[in-house]
Amino acid sequence: MTLRFVLDPELTAALRQRLVTLWTEVTNAGGAVGFVAPVTEEQVLPVAQDAFAGIDSGLDRLLVGYADTGEPVAFLIFASNRFALKEHWRVLKRVMVHPDRQGTGYGAALMGEAERLGRKLGLEALQVTVRGGLNLERFYERCGYREVGRLPGALRLAPDDDRDEILMWLPLV
Repeated sequence: MTLRFVLDPELTAALRQRLVTLWTEVTNAGGAVGFVAPVTEEQVLPVAQDAFAGIDSGLDRLLVGYADTGEPVAFLIFASNRFALKEHWRVLKRVMVHPDRQGTGYGAALMGEAERLGRKLGLEALQVTVRGGLNLERFYERCGYREVGRLPGALRLAPDDDRDEILMWLPLV
């Protein structure tokens, strides 16, 4: 099965709902996308609405990967730094693949498409922030990213469960 990628799809009410559902399912399967499981769609919705507002404004860009069924199974956001001195690079946020599709190469395909589009958009680099303790940095290293910084204990998941925030960087030029 392959993914069909769409940059800046029309962000309809139906697509918004599907992305909130995907976000919830990824979180509840242990994904590190801004929450700690368990979560409900009602808990994800306000954060998703903020993300959608950045896309609606044109500051941020949405990349969606669709399965052969037409269902969105992966997405990420090219987030603007909202600072003139950083307009030559973007942060990839909310990078996720549906739990049923993980281990199929979809994550690598999503990151490869982000890299391809980053170059096409004239960006000089991409950055992604990773939650420590899950070995996610190994995945991003295989995609060509390198660790450029670490904020020790920056993420508090629960009392006595602080995780590092790892900054990963991919030069495009």
